[in-house]
Amino acid sequence: MPSLAPAEQRVARLVLGDPRSFANLPVSELADRAHVSKPTVVRFCRSMGYDGLSDFKLKLAGSVSEGVPFIHRSVDPDDKTGDVMVKVIDNAVAAFLKYRNDASTFAIEKAAEALTATHRTRGRIEFYGVGNSGVVALDAQHKFFRLGVNTISYSDGHMQVMSATLLGAGDCVVVISNSGRTRDLMDACDIARRNGATAIVITATGSPLAAAGQIHLAADHPEGYDRYSPMVSRLLHLMIIDVLATTVALRIGGGRLQPLLREMKNNLRNKRYA
Repeated sequence: MPSLAPAEQRVARLVLGDPRSFANLPVSELADRAHVSKPTVVRFCRSMGYDGLSDFKLKLAGSVSEGVPFIHRSVDPDDKTGDVMVKVIDNAVAAFLKYRNDASTFAIEKAAEALTATHRTRGRIEFYGVGNSGVVALDAQHKFFRLGVNTISYSDGHMQVMSATLLGAGDCVVVISNSGRTRDLMDACDIARRNGATAIVITATGSPLAAAGQIHLAADHPEGYDRYSPMVSRLLHLMIIDVLATTVALRIGGGRLQPLLREMKNNLRNKRYA
């Protein structure tokens, strides 16, 4: 609110006061209720980062119907435990819904095709990440090796560079980064590409890493890098990995995969108490 012009603040108060009506009323009625001009209503929507009134109303209607705000609400030091819980959960769900609405199925298709082709030719699939993204890379390796894929994950920069040097045509590397600006990951991605491997990057749009990969799976969210632990980004990356793993599993087919997973599950039973 403080960053908006006074007239746009009146539009903002109208949105907050009755979002359902705002999503359904014509621009002339909105302008009258906020005591502003029609162009001011459109300017407000663009100030919020949307293409215009129609785009803003579409997202607002989705937010109202799904009960989750599309804005990211930061955790504050004086928040009660209940406030923290609601904010963290709402931010995660809102990020998932935004990804569902904005994600490029074309990019997912290309990535799934590349990973499936690598699996069929018995090439290597490697996952790279550092910090929180290193945890996601390890989860990805766990998901894909269960499918019978020749895969490994690395979170150490030296290991990433050495392993990328050994990759070649027919191999795949999946590089995961929240910021898309980590030097080690950029170096490993460049080396893998120079050696002929396919580089799939899961990172923010407009980052250097997004431009470095051949296939970019956009993971965009409003979470900052400077407060507490990055929660939304990690969950969003994990979800993208789940989508990829499921898509690749379906492409591999259940004829050979289902018996393998069934046998694996049976073998694991001995590891549990009855």
